[in-house]
Amino acid sequence: MNHEIEQILQQINVYLPDSRIAQAVIIVLAAVLLSRLVSLVIDRTLKRLAGRTQSDLDDRMISFIQEPLVKTIVLGGLALAVVNLGLDDKIAFVTVKLLFTIIVIVWALSLAGLLKSLFGAASSTPEHFGAIQPTTLPLFNNVGKMLVWALAVFVVIELWNLDATGWMASAGVVGLAVGFAAKDTLSNLIAGVFIMADAQYKINDLIILDSGERGLVTHIGLRSTRLLTRDDIEITVPNAVMGQAKITNETGGPKPQRRLRVPVGVAYGSDIDLVREILLRVAFDEKLISDSPEAHVRFRAFGASSLDFELLCWIS
Repeated sequence: MNHEIEQILQQINVYLPDSRIAQAVIIVLAAVLLSRLVSLVIDRTLKRLAGRTQSDLDDRMISFIQEPLVKTIVLGGLALAVVNLGLDDKIAFVTVKLLFTIIVIVWALSLAGLLKSLFGAASSTPEHFGAIQPTTLPLFNNVGKMLVWALAVFVVIELWNLDATGWMASAGVVGLAVGFAAKDTLSNLIAGVFIMADAQYKINDLIILDSGERGLVTHIGLRSTRLLTRDDIEITVPNAVMGQAKITNETGGPKPQRRLRVPVGVAYGSDIDLVREILLRVAFDEKLISDSPEAHVRFRAFGASSLDFELLCWIS
């Protein structure tokens, strides 16, 4: 990289004084002026255009790009000045590499912030981005940050001409060990993301699991789902179990109402028409029962000592 910088300097030095120190000072000043000019252009053009839009996301994106771009120009000018000073090769090599490492860190910080901002904007409209919701936002932020810094570390390793193979092998072994140690936790996290993305149930839905648990969904987390039973007992079910279970959502479907099944037993010999009329009248007089869909009565079975009917009605 120093060789390419020296070629650039040879073209620049034609127009500069003979003193290396004076040349270095002029290069740094030129880099600072160029950074100010770039910042001014961004403020006067891009930010004004972004200000005309309704969303503030583009404003934040421009801000995240502007700062590292300005710092890159200044740090690049410092690197050119260091090489132009004609210092000892080792000193120049280390100094230039440090400056470029700082550039990588600056861009990594900016990119991590940009991803966090994008994920935050996506979580505010979960109907468009099913998996990215306020509850899953920390997970996406952490994963995005890890990927950005992993890429930054790889770039720095390549920048210093180090052997990345050993580092990658070590990271693979560590990742494999962590994966085996936390496989249950990871399976719950992955299942939680897919549950939120598929939206097979949501908060305040009444669901029944194939294992028999029945309750109101009170919380959908990354690791587990909580159900509140009719006895006011909270059940915590791991998301890995929820992801594999057969779930009956009694609140799901095109209608927002919840259906009730009320079993009623009457004595043999009772007037069936009168039984239906009384049950429907009870449903009609109850204000909490919805008028649409209408309530209806079904005969279910001949019981041991009764005729078994069922009143089917809906509540909001």
